[in-house]
Amino acid sequence: MKIFQERLLEQRKLNKLTQQQVSEYLHITQPSYIRYENGSAEPSLENLVKLADLFDVSTDFLLGRTQY
Repeated sequence: MKIFQERLLEQRKLNKLTQQQVSEYLHITQPSYIRYENGSAEPSLENLVKLADLFDVSTDFLLGRTQY
């Protein structure tokens, strides 16, 4: 899941969002979101889709299955 962590962080920064802003969008705590970025937790399918929508990318991109 290293690629997921990298792309999640990259997309958050490209979109100029804070971890707090993303966690509020997902309706989870900031520490829960931080665990997504550091690889100690994986998002639910629902939150994976929300992240893809927020960053306007595909879930396949976030998961490293496509280049874009």
